[in-house]
Amino acid sequence: MAQVTVSELAKTVGASVDRLLMQMKEAGLPHTSEDASVSDEEKQTLLAYLKGLHGESAREPKKITLQRKTISTLKSGNRKTVNIEVRKKRTYVKRSDEEIKAQADAEAEEQARREQAAAAAPSFSVDDVELKRQAATEARRKAEEEAQLQQQEKAKAEEEARKAAEAIAEAQAQEAKAPGKAAPAAKATIAAEPVHDKGRRHGKPVDDDDDKLGKKVKKPLGKGGKKKTRLEIEEDEAARKIPRLRSGIPAPLKIDNKHTFQKPTAKKVLEVQIPAEISVGELSQRMLTKSGVVVKQLMKMGVMASINEVIDQETAFLVVEELGHKPVEEQIESIEDQLARQFEEIKSEGQEEPRAPIVTVMGHVDHGKTSLLDYIRKSRVASGEAGGITQHIGAYHVDTPKGMVTFLDTPGHAAFTAMRARGAQSTDVVILVVAADDGVMPQTEEAIQHARAAGVPIVIAINKMDKEGADPERVTNELAAKDVIPEEWGGDTQFVKVSAHTGDGIDELLEAVLLQAELLELKAPVDVPARGVIVESRVDKGRGVVATALVQQGTLRKGDFMLAGESVGKIRAMTDEAKRPTNEAGPSIPVEILGLDEAPNAGDEFFVVADERKAKEIAEQRQAKARQERMSRQQAAKLENMFTDMGAEQVNKLNLIVKTDVRGSLEAINSALHDFATAEVAVDIVASGVGGITESDINLALTTGAIILGFNVRAGSAARVLAEKEEVEVRYYSVIYNLLDEVKQALSGMLAPETREEIVGIAEVRDVFRSPKFGAIAGCMVIEGTVFRNKPIRVLRDDVVIYQGELESLRRFKDDAQEVRNGMECGIGVKDYNDVKPGDLIEVFDVTQVQRSL
Repeated sequence: MAQVTVSELAKTVGASVDRLLMQMKEAGLPHTSEDASVSDEEKQTLLAYLKGLHGESAREPKKITLQRKTISTLKSGNRKTVNIEVRKKRTYVKRSDEEIKAQADAEAEEQARREQAAAAAPSFSVDDVELKRQAATEARRKAEEEAQLQQQEKAKAEEEARKAAEAIAEAQAQEAKAPGKAAPAAKATIAAEPVHDKGRRHGKPVDDDDDKLGKKVKKPLGKGGKKKTRLEIEEDEAARKIPRLRSGIPAPLKIDNKHTFQKPTAKKVLEVQIPAEISVGELSQRMLTKSGVVVKQLMKMGVMASINEVIDQETAFLVVEELGHKPVEEQIESIEDQLARQFEEIKSEGQEEPRAPIVTVMGHVDHGKTSLLDYIRKSRVASGEAGGITQHIGAYHVDTPKGMVTFLDTPGHAAFTAMRARGAQSTDVVILVVAADDGVMPQTEEAIQHARAAGVPIVIAINKMDKEGADPERVTNELAAKDVIPEEWGGDTQFVKVSAHTGDGIDELLEAVLLQAELLELKAPVDVPARGVIVESRVDKGRGVVATALVQQGTLRKGDFMLAGESVGKIRAMTDEAKRPTNEAGPSIPVEILGLDEAPNAGDEFFVVADERKAKEIAEQRQAKARQERMSRQQAAKLENMFTDMGAEQVNKLNLIVKTDVRGSLEAINSALHDFATAEVAVDIVASGVGGITESDINLALTTGAIILGFNVRAGSAARVLAEKEEVEVRYYSVIYNLLDEVKQALSGMLAPETREEIVGIAEVRDVFRSPKFGAIAGCMVIEGTVFRNKPIRVLRDDVVIYQGELESLRRFKDDAQEVRNGMECGIGVKDYNDVKPGDLIEVFDVTQVQRSL
């Protein structure tokens, strides 16, 4: 604590310094001067001495009284202001040590007494406890019987009171009908006793002296002059009367105006569900806060928004986090989610049965995938394909001696990456075919990546073992380098050596595939609506939309209503891979279906639904979503092109219209064509589709100046006549190599030629002569190559170009010369340049243009 001097203390207490020093000396304090400091303890000593002089004790006070006064203002309804003064008084009493000690001793004695009583209490036996329990039960039963008797008496009394009241009311009614007859008795006062008043008696006859109202009531006389006993029925009018205002309106109930709300001790953190877009007002309601707080936080973030404006989800997340809550993305279950959940529930309810494995054959182009399947299927598919390569994804259902297997044959060409990815996603086992004489190639690596991404086991088939240059050990080493380890080396991948021509190893390959399928324990429900994936789709001129569907669960039947991607329809016909009609297909069975309204995308999942209206609604939603995404991509491309084209050279575009036979080939060709784009040239696919070339395609090509590419399709007779008339270029292809090569050549022709410079001669300046006609003439010696008069030159000084231009004159002695060879002297006049000095080099170069290619 702070100390004060004697003079300051004297000034505080209002006494002189001398008198204070004298009192301090009498109190036994050692202060002699006014500059001496006084501590708090010394102040207490002085205070105790002074109190002793007045006969008071110096001990601490026993009682402290605190008073507080607050004034507040209250505004009434008639605009009057009333000042309210609240006074509070609180007294604290300090107990003495003797009282505290006495209370502690009393508590100790009470505790000891209880312990002694508990120790002295006799121990009860089991019989005593049972007797007590029976006594308690008997007492409870008697109490219940007494309560029932009281209720019966009460009901009986109420019934008698009601009958007496009816009799009096009847007598009054008779008197009213005969007004000339004097009433022999006065009216009786009837009081309805409240049910809850336990102090009243019911049904007991009373005398006049027992009248509760304090006045004599005459009893009515019955027939024969007998007096009737009446029941005591009292009515407390004051208790039953409802309080009312002067206007007659019932007065409002008086409720104890006490707050029941308790202020929370800690801030409550909420999980706020936030959709894709939300208004500021709704966001504040979900956070249980005022909208002004949210608007203020948005202003701090640089967003000016009112309470009714809509903000995006990202901004709402930031606002919620800044205000101390936890944002959660709101999950709105769409119709598609409901459909998927419904099929999952159906799948769990159905009885699962073993199904055939779905095997995808993958590998590099021309490694023998289709030939291997041909031997298994005993067919000749590869010989019928254009160019001898697979350009469609095919699905085949084969009954082998080892069991039933479904094969998916995928293309190996680089352009069919998406097809291979779809094949890996739809399969159970992947057969990776590697040619023994070719080894691991780029598409082999890609197939390994697809299989690993899909989590599908791999079986390696080393094909072409019948060739002389077959080297299986090399293939094994190359695959091991790609982390595909054979079982012989301690890995988990089966390697089988086969030959598609001789059939060697085919049985071992099938055994390996079925063994892998047994380990997977493949099962699927059969007696549920079908669900699967679209492998391929096309538009057939005679049959319409034809889609290859692979059933993954359930049974697909003719007449079912199918939803596949953006297309819907009722199945009109079903055929197997051998073009035989069928009525149903179970799990792992591929079929061709007819009846969809448009060709679905390859890879789309299909469902068999019972509600056609819901299926069409889902298809319309998907179409609208795809249209919106397509428009947003086009808009983004336009904006990007606008900013890119500003200050840049115009990109040359090759307009194309692509028509193919199947959807998978269209996807592969479009992807490959877009990969040709560079900073100078690009492919602009004006339109693409599945089916033959029509007149509308010709008109569109005429309008946009596009070239029509037909892959395994042809133009109709009317379209062909129109194309010849309008001179629209239509090209047909059956092999994807040829299509891509010709488009690449066309784009290469659109590239600007590359300019190259070649130095053809160098002359060294030995001396400079002045000519009135030509100005400065350099006397030179050709030290390298040949100097030509009509080619551009550069003047170099200390190996630095100081001028670039052309020759004005080239002379050998006094004669004009067109060229001067190495080792000869000549005179050179540089056009519009006279600052040539001895020691400079004149470099003659030739400019050539070279055609570029992609």
